Amino acid sequence: MFLKDFQNSAIKKMIERSSELLDQGDLRKIVLDAPTGSGKTIMMAEVLKQISILNKGKYEISFIWTAPRSLHYQSLLKLNQYYKKCNTLNCSEFSDLTRNEISQNEILFLNWESINKKNNLIVKENEKNFYLDKIIENTKKKDRKLILIIDESHHHASSAISKELIKDLNPDLCIEVSATPVIEKPDDIVRVHLKDVVQSGMIKKTVKLNPNFSNLFKNKKFNSQLSKETNEIVLTSALKKYFQIKDLYKKNEIKINPLLLIQLPDRKMGNSEDRMKSKIIDILKKNFDITLENRKLAIYLSNEKINLQNISKNENETQVLIFKQAIALGWDCPRAQILVLFREWKSLTFSVQTVGRIMRMPEPIKGHYDPDLLNHSYIYTNLQNIEINEDLGKSYLSLFTSKRFSNYKKISLDSFSIIRQREKTRLDSSFVKLFLNEANNYNLKKKIKINNKKVSLNFITDFENKVIDELSNKKIKSNFKFNLENENDLQYLFDYFIIDSLKPFFPELRSQERLKRSIYNFFDKILNLNYETNFYEILKILLSEENKVHFKTVIDNTKEKYIKINNNKEIQIKETKGWELPVEINLSNNTSIFNVKKCSHKPFYYDFKFKTEESFINYLECSNKIEWWFKNGTSEHSSFAIPYKDNDQSKLFYIDFIVKLKNGKIGLFDTKSGDTIKDSKAKIDGLFSYLNNRKKLIGGIVTNIDQRNYSDRWVFFDKKSDSLVENKFSNWSNIPF
Repeated sequence: MFLKDFQNSAIKKMIERSSELLDQGDLRKIVLDAPTGSGKTIMMAEVLKQISILNKGKYEISFIWTAPRSLHYQSLLKLNQYYKKCNTLNCSEFSDLTRNEISQNEILFLNWESINKKNNLIVKENEKNFYLDKIIENTKKKDRKLILIIDESHHHASSAISKELIKDLNPDLCIEVSATPVIEKPDDIVRVHLKDVVQSGMIKKTVKLNPNFSNLFKNKKFNSQLSKETNEIVLTSALKKYFQIKDLYKKNEIKINPLLLIQLPDRKMGNSEDRMKSKIIDILKKNFDITLENRKLAIYLSNEKINLQNISKNENETQVLIFKQAIALGWDCPRAQILVLFREWKSLTFSVQTVGRIMRMPEPIKGHYDPDLLNHSYIYTNLQNIEINEDLGKSYLSLFTSKRFSNYKKISLDSFSIIRQREKTRLDSSFVKLFLNEANNYNLKKKIKINNKKVSLNFITDFENKVIDELSNKKIKSNFKFNLENENDLQYLFDYFIIDSLKPFFPELRSQERLKRSIYNFFDKILNLNYETNFYEILKILLSEENKVHFKTVIDNTKEKYIKINNNKEIQIKETKGWELPVEINLSNNTSIFNVKKCSHKPFYYDFKFKTEESFINYLECSNKIEWWFKNGTSEHSSFAIPYKDNDQSKLFYIDFIVKLKNGKIGLFDTKSGDTIKDSKAKIDGLFSYLNNRKKLIGGIVTNIDQRNYSDRWVFFDKKSDSLVENKFSNWSNIPF
């Protein structure tokens, strides 16, 4: 499991603040606010692991992980898998507690509803003294810190009873995890932004609401042409999109069978619910050959569960699932891509929770696909007056679609994008080779003693002192204990050694694994000790006092060379030939229709933020010399961009307008006025360089001589910036249209 950049950033902040809050005493609260599909459980698994490792010299820690319904058990399985190799933390259910306490580095997983009831067996006092209050009391007597994790906290943590329960549990630190947090007055909040999760490829780019239908958003309410149609037409429209997506997966040899979800209202409807379900089943069978018998249809209702086995598998044969709200919480089926909601809902607020079950990408490691149609999810509904919650972000829920005109002819431009350089913040695979070279240069093989397999107390003291030094004038009680023959304790020391050795790099999981791989390769290739069969022998050699210092020297030398190599790397720009106008553009509720005729995409939606742009569009509309114009975006993946240099740094310039002239020329124009003209010298030179030797292209920055009312001539600057004269337009060219 390699973590994404946004995950590592959030993990780092959570570890730092959680450790600080633990030191402060009393009940402290911190929130991880992260969108659906961002990997909250995996992030928390790494947070708890590193808190446990980095605080071992200060105090012992026990954990309670709570979640609603059966989500706590799903989390237990995930964390068990995550900790399988490192043995850092033990995951337990209530019945697994063997000593009437929560042991050091043990996570007790509990269902929130069960402990929120006074008469539940877990909570109720009994003769064996085996109940939750007693277990917590026994745990606290061992001077352990108790950390409470409240997963999906928006479902339960805000009620008066729940607040009282948190008080009774008396944790030293409460960590709330949710896409829509509710805890009042937390000591800190660590936020993961939706755009970062989208950019990582873990979730869809957008969720499109009633695509290809006329939609209206006014006074925070959404209405659609589809709201006037029957349930059958809604379902038919959704299935048409479903088969289009399914065929695209097959055509591109992507082994995904998408899933369409039909969500029944979460309220008792009596016989009408049965009639509605029967009608849906009848339509699916009659028109699409989707039935329970051929396993293309599945049902998940409280009293009816059919064809659910392996439904989350990407190639499972089920195409449609009928369900109610109960399946939504913690349900992980990334191939789900279309959601159908009928008007029987009466009213509904669209939020992250509503669309969350269709947000995930089916193969998050691979990220987004080509073709782009597969990177979006779709909702079809005839609901009226839908309210849209702000937690979806301004652009994630796509309400409007603007389509490229049908007789478009390719323009084939060369566009550019930045190749992300992650080597400056984490280790890449080149570190492993560098390490072996540095080990050879240092003559590490001869300097270490293979027979020295005793981890000395000096190493442990060094470990303890480093941790204690960070506490600065705080009164502490150290419970620092190690059994050097215990494999778990050796694993702890090894993990700490790796984390400590990575500085100044943040010890994200991928960097940890690269450093471990470097050490394993040395033992394997140089000393003929394989880590799979000689793992603990390797640890004892590595962590012995005489050998440890030599390994640290080689690691430091390797880091120094690695940093030098990567700091000298310039930002890399990638050229993509044959860029075309996007087939369609998705827009959100912060835009409205701008009635124009010559735009390449219809309808044209605009945010009316910039008067210069708006005036230039009006000018374009009046010209009889152009075929069409296109308003470019700023999306790194789909918009047109050219490179330029600013203070010797490579950057991208997203030109405002692409204009196709009737004489065959293509114009690239960027609107500027006032101070933005003189501030654009680097971009002017980048555009000039791009246009040079591309004969079919013209362009430059464009402005109106009347800088206030835009009522005079439009001119453009197509020269190098050194001939630009402030507030003078004598060497500017007239617009050729």
